[in-house]
Parts: sequence; C-alpha cells; structure tokens
Amino acid sequence: MLSIAALHTYYGHIEALKGVDLEVNAGEIVAMIGANGAGKSTLLMSICGNPRARSGRILFEGRDITRMPTFEIVRLGIAQSPEGRRIFPRMTVLENLQIGATTAPGRFEEGLAQVFRLFPRMEERRQQRAGTLSGGEQQMLAIGRALMSRPRLLLLDEPSLGLAPMVVKQIFQVIRDINASEGMTVFLVEQNAYHSLRLAHRGYVMVNGRITMSGSGQELLANREVRAAYLEGGH
Repeated sequence: MLSIAALHTYYGHIEALKGVDLEVNAGEIVAMIGANGAGKSTLLMSICGNPRARSGRILFEGRDITRMPTFEIVRLGIAQSPEGRRIFPRMTVLENLQIGATTAPGRFEEGLAQVFRLFPRMEERRQQRAGTLSGGEQQMLAIGRALMSRPRLLLLDEPSLGLAPMVVKQIFQVIRDINASEGMTVFLVEQNAYHSLRLAHRGYVMVNGRITMSGSGQELLANREVRAAYLEGGH
C-alpha cells in the first residue's frame, strides 16, 4: 500500500531523513520505534507532503505522491493523527470531528458512527469544548478526527505520549480494533516500544534518520539490541 524508497528530507541544511526505505502492506499494523529526535515524526510529515522530501519516492497504492499537495494526499486516503494531538481547544468535540470530515463530506454520518463506536466517550462529550477534555480523551478525539476523512491508511504519531498506563492500554486496544474490525492499515510511530511492537505485525527501528533494523513485531521484541536500547527498565 505504501512504499518509500531512498527518502531524504531536510530542515534547512540539516538532513533529518537519510535514505529511508520501508513498506506498509494493506491490512497491516506497522510500527516505527526510535528515540526522541530520531526522525520518526519527520517521516510521517514527509508522507503527507510537509516538509517535502528533497529526494526519493513515496508511492501510495502504486501512485507517486512525493510532490503532491497535502490536501490531495488526504483525498487519496491517507490521514494523520499528529504528535501533540493539535485539536482545536475552543471548539466542541463535534466541531473538531466536522473539520476532520472536510475531505469526505458525503460520508459524515458514517464517519461519526464509526468514531462513536470506537470511542463512546466522544459521543458523551460531543457538545463539550475539546480543551476541557482529559489528555486521554483529547488523544481519542485526535484519532477520531483523522478517521473522519475515511482513510485507508492511518498514520499515528506518538498516540501514547504523556498518557497514564491505563489510558495507554485503552488507546492501543482501539488501534487493534481499527485494524481488526475496520480493516484499516495503520502506520504507527511510537517511543513506547513495548506496546507498539506487541501490537504490530511488523516493525522498523530508526536511529538518526536511518532505518537500522526491521522484522516482525515479535522478532524486534526479542532482539537483544532493541531490548537494551528501548525496553530495559520496564515498559
């Protein structure tokens, strides 16, 4: 579904991605783990066209999207829930979800039903201002807003960041449900290596803008280097 080859992305003169190659197949959950500043978020942003990759290719369902504007990429069926959630705090839950549906206006009710099925709390809070929600609820809203565009590929950037352990488990269960019952392909970027690799069919490790390792989620969980770098000292 997604194929990335020899991708280089820069911020000014600083090279953030250094020849990244990876694939995400339809129906998979693929996790990308790595330390803060490794380039994981830059990769998701580059897929969405901002920042634009300087060289290399990004193919979505065989179509080259490397130079495509972001709104067209979303229309093709890619949506991102960004790091830090970036919800609109003064708007209600429902208004935030309506913004997510701007590229799929004819399927608004369908999208809303899906979000409320996955996140019953959002239905209860639909008229509440988003800024008054708890951190976990705001993360649910951010994922729900991405789902409103009815994507075939969902990009999730650090969905567990700053959340209590119980809420983290809840969020990862929903990601599993999105994949299993909704059939959606998920590309997940996470510092929480334990939860993301347990969930993922396959995973990649990124260090300083380069992919250094790949394998099944179970293989990476069992890998001595991965354990030493990302899993020692508890989950």
